[in-house]
Amino acid sequence: MPASDRDSPLAHAPLGRRVDYRSDYAPELLFPIARAPKRAELGVLRDPPFYGIDLWNAYELSWLNPRGKPVVAIGCFHVPACSPRLVESKSLKLYLNSLNGSRFESVEEVRLRVATDLSEAVGARVGVRIEPLSGRPRRRIEAIDGVLIDDLDVAIDTYRPEPSFLGVDATADMVEETLVSHLLKSNCLITGQPDWATLAVRYRGRPIDRSGLLRYIVSYREHDEFHEQCVERIFMDIRRCCRPERLAVWARYTRRGGLDINPFRADVEDASPPGNFGDIRQ
Repeated sequence: MPASDRDSPLAHAPLGRRVDYRSDYAPELLFPIARAPKRAELGVLRDPPFYGIDLWNAYELSWLNPRGKPVVAIGCFHVPACSPRLVESKSLKLYLNSLNGSRFESVEEVRLRVATDLSEAVGARVGVRIEPLSGRPRRRIEAIDGVLIDDLDVAIDTYRPEPSFLGVDATADMVEETLVSHLLKSNCLITGQPDWATLAVRYRGRPIDRSGLLRYIVSYREHDEFHEQCVERIFMDIRRCCRPERLAVWARYTRRGGLDINPFRADVEDASPPGNFGDIRQ
């Protein structure tokens, strides 16, 4: 590891390192990461020009009831984009695993404990919903409602983010539409392992050049960054290059380690985030 990497706070993250499994409650396993350094790369030095959430779904969640019998559940966590920190995903998995051997009186006690720990880690209130499988929770699998651009016949040879691909037809009338692609792939900032996502761009403004947008999305294919950071970079690039009147960007990343992360960013605070239905790959 280069000296510069050893000096980075991420050098101490559990991601990419062997970590012993713990089944006793251990909130100290959560590893917060400041959002500010990556946002500074985008020119965002103070209040970001976007709102939104990071929607996490946890499929490997279990604990013991007062008599020692396991309870299994699905968790949903809403981390506000205004929080000063995010949580590194492997540390969240390790933290949730630490509940496996711990006894709790009720589902509500678990929910409050997880909400308290996550809120403290990220520096803002995190919404938490926990649904035991005994209640037979249901989840819809749906395609994002929008125009799929993946079938466009374009030549692509650039696999690092290239904002110059983005543009609009400045002579055309204003439109309001959602453009969708399943071709977003980036790599984990620490391990280099691939992350896959469906991306939706909802905007009002001059028509975005669809071929250019598709080339831009694919240009992330060899880019190393966390999910939340990729979505914020995409949002800022589209905002800067296409100048829409309204913009929202949403990515649904596929599951890893029993977790999927779905960042949503919009330029108005009351923009409605999409529902928590599943992408076909989730």
